Amino acid sequence: MAEDPQPLDDRWPVRRYCGDVRALVMGVLNVTPDSFCDGGAYFDQRRAIARGLEMVAEGADIVDVGGESSRPGAQPVREAEEMRRVLPVIEQLAEHVRVSVDTAKPAVARAAVAAGATLINDISASLAEVAAACGTGWVAMHMKGTPRDMQNDPRYADVVVEVRDFLAERAAGARRRGVSEVWIDPGIGFGKTVAHNLSLLAHCGELADLGYPLLVGTSRKSFLGRLFPLADGSPAPPGERIEASVATAVWAAAAGAAMVRVHDVAATVQALTIAGGEPDGDKRPDAPPPAMAATGRLA
Repeated sequence: MAEDPQPLDDRWPVRRYCGDVRALVMGVLNVTPDSFCDGGAYFDQRRAIARGLEMVAEGADIVDVGGESSRPGAQPVREAEEMRRVLPVIEQLAEHVRVSVDTAKPAVARAAVAAGATLINDISASLAEVAAACGTGWVAMHMKGTPRDMQNDPRYADVVVEVRDFLAERAAGARRRGVSEVWIDPGIGFGKTVAHNLSLLAHCGELADLGYPLLVGTSRKSFLGRLFPLADGSPAPPGERIEASVATAVWAAAAGAAMVRVHDVAATVQALTIAGGEPDGDKRPDAPPPAMAATGRLA
């Protein structure tokens, strides 16, 4: 357990969803030509900036800008190219919303912070010292292997225990280094099978109990396509995973996630608000919405 549980940063807007759980919505903005989800729709920087502003209008609390794909089998991008992709976008968006940079490269993280990012979303869980030096927030994510090989038959004795212990160690180390805002992310889809992903979702509460704000990202990931295949039995493509993505985001928030990372911002904001019984954003009504009254708590 973390000795000093870390509150969320009060400088930034916080919505209250799913009862007492505080959940932020992080919008995904991939400035890459090979994103698994959008296929490079926002590789053009002008389109990326426009999409980022659109997500702000839809209710995103944070926009996560990434210039290197981390989909299974993705090849690494040169440092200079990654900077060329993300820095102009971050500079423009930072005037309107909190921006995080999705990178595992120290130089890119430092340059992104200089451009206006205030959170380093680190799939390698290796940039705590950079975050400490820059005075920014940091997300430690669990990943088995690298994007190139992470889905090559991943195995765990107990996925929840292994992921929990890894995140606890990295988060505690970051706090010792002086990082004041530390997030943890179980890395859904990063070196995990469908069963591993579902087990981690089912134990979100146990991960949140570590005392650090929990970030969960299930949005449009391939395991959802396998859970709900097409009529011919093949996995549903990313564009047909929206309903499952929204459902798992609501589940994670109800189970204790402090932030969900999503592609479909508007749909997620609406679903979380309805699930939390706060459609007017003011106060929770005495009675839960009919769906929750019929089924009990979401988690």
